[in-house]
Amino acid sequence: MRRPLRTLQNLLEALPFFFLVAIAQLLPRRAALRFGRVLGRLGRLLQPARRHTARDNLRQAFPQQSADWIEYQLSSMFEHLGISAMELLRLASARGRTALQSQLHFSGLEQLQQLREHKQGAFLLTAHLGFWEVGPLFLPPQGLQVSFVAKAIRNPYIDRFFWRLRTSGGGQGIDSRHAARRIVRALGQGQLVGLLLDQHVSKKTGVVVNFFGRPAYTTPIITQIALKTGTPVVTAFAYRQPDFSYRVLIQPPLYLEGDCSDTNIQQQTQRLTAIMEEAIRQQPQQWFWLHRRWRWRPEQGNPPPATPESTDSRSDP
Repeated sequence: MRRPLRTLQNLLEALPFFFLVAIAQLLPRRAALRFGRVLGRLGRLLQPARRHTARDNLRQAFPQQSADWIEYQLSSMFEHLGISAMELLRLASARGRTALQSQLHFSGLEQLQQLREHKQGAFLLTAHLGFWEVGPLFLPPQGLQVSFVAKAIRNPYIDRFFWRLRTSGGGQGIDSRHAARRIVRALGQGQLVGLLLDQHVSKKTGVVVNFFGRPAYTTPIITQIALKTGTPVVTAFAYRQPDFSYRVLIQPPLYLEGDCSDTNIQQQTQRLTAIMEEAIRQQPQQWFWLHRRWRWRPEQGNPPPATPESTDSRSDP
């Protein structure tokens, strides 16, 4: 009986999701995104626990900012997530992808094209910042081979939808549960491999870095592979603009230095984390503050030494 009940539960969970997909497909783009903004506002009201987590994260990341500034960033973040959700659901159709294509303004795309000309694979490092789904959907039409690492979603109907959507532009998916070998293979084939480095991982698999001045467990997989293979790391972030267009900033390749010792792996992972932190500081309301990112506890061992990148006292936006 458990399997039929689980199937029924999955179907019931998926129904409202696919209702939203239908709305996103039917509405013109701007109307759909405005509707997403309203959904974000509702989400802020209806999810007090998530709201509390996000507010606490913002307060600790920006201790010098006022309560009004924190609340503004909090409200704007919920609106941004609603907008991003509707934008993503629209991309299930070719019409939706075509409409968004003209709203993407790339800066630094030549960095990736030069790597392709030299048949050089590279990590494409980003974060849950802005519209982070751009890579696998819109870089393959530029002649770039892209694989992306993603976690499976518990609901199989919703999971299948997102895997089909994310591969519809020509990108290839890599399940995060069996990622390492496929990542190395894709890099060896000259592909870009997209990874998000801003989520909590377990103590068993992560290293501790300073992120916004607080210890956080972070996956070292990019650092480990890059140091062993000499693979460059390219950072890319897609910031949403007030007119619903996107500014996609792609930085020159970064080559990690040193040996594969635990100390250097931690230091180079810290280096990448500092780059992400700086990108988030540019538009803090476009990052996913809902996530319980900081779960390190003193009893789990000493945190890494503070770094200038994560503890400076400069004023933030």
